Amino acid sequence: MGESSRPAGPVATMTAEPRSTPLWRVAASCLVGSAIEFYDFLIYGTAAALVFPAVFFPGLSPGVAMVASMGTFATAFLSRPIGAVVFGYFGDRLGRKKTLVATLLIMAMATVGVGLVPSTASIGMAAPLILMVLRLVQGFAVGGEWAGSSLLSAEYAPDGRRGLFGMFTLLGGGVAGIMSSLTFLGVNVTIGEYSPEFLQWGWRVPFLISGVMIAVALYVRLNIDETPVFAEEKARNLVPKTPLSELLRLQRREIVLAGGSVLGSIAFVYMGNTYLAMYAHSHLGYTRTFIWTVGALSGLVSVISVVISATLCDRVGRRRLMLIGWAACLPWAFVVIPLIDSGKPVLYAVAIVGMFAINGIGSGPTGAFIPELFATRYRYSGAALAVNLAGVIGGALPPLIAGTLLATYGSWSIGVMLAALMSVSLVCTYLLPETDGTTLRAPAPVSSVGV
Repeated sequence: MGESSRPAGPVATMTAEPRSTPLWRVAASCLVGSAIEFYDFLIYGTAAALVFPAVFFPGLSPGVAMVASMGTFATAFLSRPIGAVVFGYFGDRLGRKKTLVATLLIMAMATVGVGLVPSTASIGMAAPLILMVLRLVQGFAVGGEWAGSSLLSAEYAPDGRRGLFGMFTLLGGGVAGIMSSLTFLGVNVTIGEYSPEFLQWGWRVPFLISGVMIAVALYVRLNIDETPVFAEEKARNLVPKTPLSELLRLQRREIVLAGGSVLGSIAFVYMGNTYLAMYAHSHLGYTRTFIWTVGALSGLVSVISVVISATLCDRVGRRRLMLIGWAACLPWAFVVIPLIDSGKPVLYAVAIVGMFAINGIGSGPTGAFIPELFATRYRYSGAALAVNLAGVIGGALPPLIAGTLLATYGSWSIGVMLAALMSVSLVCTYLLPETDGTTLRAPAPVSSVGV
């Protein structure tokens, strides 16, 4: 945790230094960039649940088409660890800013590409294959986004306020949920949910809009300087040649536990945004308009919850709030499916909004907590690898196997799965130390003369 002669050392005080980039601009960069990148990622999940079965898998039965569609969604999580390794290397070697600009551009090209893919009716099986390739590229880019954005805010933030500034990366996810739901909702209401035009071209609009929004995020990110922590590391020739090998040699335990600490949270987010939305539409007959309205409300509640939790964690500690959040999510995992299965729209809204509200309590401190676990020399690699390995298990598998669990054991088994994943997060968080007060800078080199 933090820095020491072993790069996970004792708590120390970081001295304030002049910064060439104002903190508000750093916060804006983290929020805008993260929101747009995760907007790109989430609109794919929304479309995979509610649109792609008809557009790209029209020859399959509804159930098989849904599995195939969710399969393309899950492929991105396979490339996320690869992105974590690649962008972690460049982030630890070249700097946080350059790497984040690269992730933004790659994500933009892939997302706009999804919006331009012809349907299966037009070009046959080449359509879902192209879709899958672009989805892998999306996952590759996102593999470097969360870690880089959280490091940007954490390494700029002054002592005592790292939790506050770390929240902006987390807020990006909530804002992305609002944006993706409202964009689809706007297109849906304008064109008509059941009109042929919606399935022909209307669903493409949210993807193409991403190309316009990317200019805003790119401008913001290009107008910030490298973090003072990394700049100091580079000036002192402390940048490692092989950050990943050092990370795996010195902090394997932290990678596993840090990933485990967010496993349940990732599952809650992606189940809420994808599978449960599909379940409500196909099994309960709720309209897309209603589902997207609930999605926008969930994003808003998530933002509020994260703000409260991230702000408090500078006073009461990161780990404590995470434990409270995960402990509250555990019983909610068993409540979600019965609420949805009640068939009452208001209870569906309570179930989904409740997932995001409670999850926000636990996830709010993670923007500061996870970077604080790793040394500067390989902090980007450590944070990226931990979160994206967790994403494979928590983000890809639950939506993919939920349908099989439903058909084999009944809907109650989905709640058991969510509870099991959240239990892992609870245990892993408990096993990690409190990081509040940790310095993010390496100590001054110790002379070896006379040793």
